[in-house]
Amino acid sequence: MKHRYIKNVATLKLDRAKCVGCSRCVEVCPHSVFRIEEKTAAVEDLDSCMECGACARNCPAKALEVKKGVG
Repeated sequence: MKHRYIKNVATLKLDRAKCVGCSRCVEVCPHSVFRIEEKTAAVEDLDSCMECGACARNCPAKALEVKKGVG
């Protein structure tokens, strides 16, 4: 069973136009929120995001934004 946080409240935002497809978000996300689709990141499961900010801190293209702890 996959862990879920509060439904529809995560503040995670992905700007796919900025994404370079490096897969760092996929590697560092502890809850498999992301997948790579058509050579860029895509949000697989927003409700699994715990807003830790690991993805945003590790994104070299600054394509991710998270307001930690809001949700």
